[in-house]
Amino acid sequence: MPGFSETRHRVGEADLHVASAGDGPALLLLHGFPETNFCWRRVAPALAERYAVVAPDLPGYGASAAPAGGLRGEGFSKREMGAAIVDLMGALGHERFAVVGHDRGARVAYRMALDHPDRITHVAVLNTVPTIDQFERIGDDPSLGYWPWFLLAQPAPFPERLLEADPDAVLEHVFATWTADPAAIDAEARAAYRNALDPETIAAMCADYRASFYIDRLHDAEDREAGRRIRPPLLLVTGSEETQLANAPEVWRRWAVDVTARQVPGGHFVPEEAPDELVEALAEFLG
Repeated sequence: MPGFSETRHRVGEADLHVASAGDGPALLLLHGFPETNFCWRRVAPALAERYAVVAPDLPGYGASAAPAGGLRGEGFSKREMGAAIVDLMGALGHERFAVVGHDRGARVAYRMALDHPDRITHVAVLNTVPTIDQFERIGDDPSLGYWPWFLLAQPAPFPERLLEADPDAVLEHVFATWTADPAAIDAEARAAYRNALDPETIAAMCADYRASFYIDRLHDAEDREAGRRIRPPLLLVTGSEETQLANAPEVWRRWAVDVTARQVPGGHFVPEEAPDELVEALAEFLG
């Protein structure tokens, strides 16, 4: 990303790759599956004109190294990932910050807002509903697009071997079926995401999904049962082609005190399919 510095930071047992630029209020950007922080390349430079932007690769993804996950994804629960990234932001001098997450990054983002409300000023989630609601949605409204939730959560090394056998085919399938316009993920981006797929990052992705199956939805269930809600203002951004998320604003209003919902053109990959509209929505939300 033009104008961004790239550094590495040790947080616990993870070694995180971080891109950062800008001055002003701190703003954390968290990417999703199967991408890296490169997904913010059309968004982060504009935001860095107003904010101190920090865009790490999630633990185990991209160039961020992390220990292997446990049998049920231990080490990759969103509570653990969120705590590590909160520590990262503290080490960078940001005691309070806004967070924007897409896909898996959104799951880390809202978990941080629940677990560390004193550290989060605003939270924005892109094309996501809470993990427990996602599992309930799969049963009520099955979609072929939900395949990673159960395939990647299978016991190791079965899904790892499948992804390692033909990672190009996996990426091409995802970008062809989850976007409104596959050209939004250009050749440079596809090459970057392909280069980031190796046995270690594939194992981390599978651990991430195992953690959602075995751990994250239990954390959500505990919070829902206890009536815990997200206190910082929450912005939901969905792509206009994501029809299965039509009721997402209603879902998030059960979880958060202050919800704003915006729709932008495109499909699942909002930062790449609607970067200008996303920057506008975030600037209005963050102030």
